[in-house]
Amino acid sequence: MDVEAHEDRGIVCNIQRFSIHDGPGIRTTVFLKGCPLRCPWCSNPESQRDAPEVFLRIAKCIKCGRCAETCPEHAIAVTESGAAIDRNRCTSCLACAAACPARAIEATGQSMSVAEILAVVLRDRGYHRQSGGGLTLSGGEPLRQWPLAVNLLRQAKQHALHTALDTAGHVDWDAMAAVLPYTDLVLYDLKHADPARHQAATGVANDAILENLRRLLRETGVELWIRMALIPGFNTSPDDVAAMSKIIHGLPRPPAKISLLSFHKFAAGKYEALGRPYPAGDADLLTDAEIAEIRATLETTGIPVTIGA
Repeated sequence: MDVEAHEDRGIVCNIQRFSIHDGPGIRTTVFLKGCPLRCPWCSNPESQRDAPEVFLRIAKCIKCGRCAETCPEHAIAVTESGAAIDRNRCTSCLACAAACPARAIEATGQSMSVAEILAVVLRDRGYHRQSGGGLTLSGGEPLRQWPLAVNLLRQAKQHALHTALDTAGHVDWDAMAAVLPYTDLVLYDLKHADPARHQAATGVANDAILENLRRLLRETGVELWIRMALIPGFNTSPDDVAAMSKIIHGLPRPPAKISLLSFHKFAAGKYEALGRPYPAGDADLLTDAEIAEIRATLETTGIPVTIGA
């Protein structure tokens, strides 16, 4: 792990209340910052890097110049279009975010204690109980801050919350094993069956991901859903889907279900706000017929396959 580990405090990217796509019922999803993967189609690019970052929404800029006056690195200029940040000079000190009256510049990511996180989560306890929901820990890769994850999930269980972990699985097994006693459901992301293509696309091979998946299903009884983001040109060909189906067929025990998540381009504005190019901008979208065909192939595993959450 490259991130300094803390049990009581970590870097939180966002807390999304009333979420219905991250496990059963109405959930409160806590997104932790930091991820070892760099998926071009990532819908949460603000969660990739470990530290807080500067997020610029140019449409909200009122051109007051306070950000430029405050920046100690002189990395901001105010143009006719609004504020412009020289990302090569920016050190993410976040002075500009504190100075911006229009909140055109904000910090994405903040240090929070377990108590502060839980205080937000527990506001939704009534909705959790009525809907069968609970807390989902996501990211980024939440196990990158695994001591915090263990403590947060443990305290959530003390409040009788249903807990879910959304992970890409590229972590040390010890980190995975540490959170499982306090986890009711694991949402496990699978991206590609071939290690070389996985490496080329995400920056890491899938060996540890697949081994952790098999070990989790072999050594524990935790409920598990496989989630597959369908990326045109990457993992949606008949051969790609057949290879993934073969892996699922060979697991020590079947997952409870497979969820297919269709690629979208909703994150394009986030990349712009972070000053980064959008790597998946030229990718096509799948048709309903193409998604249905992939679903039919995977249903040969005998496991329920859903589209979306």
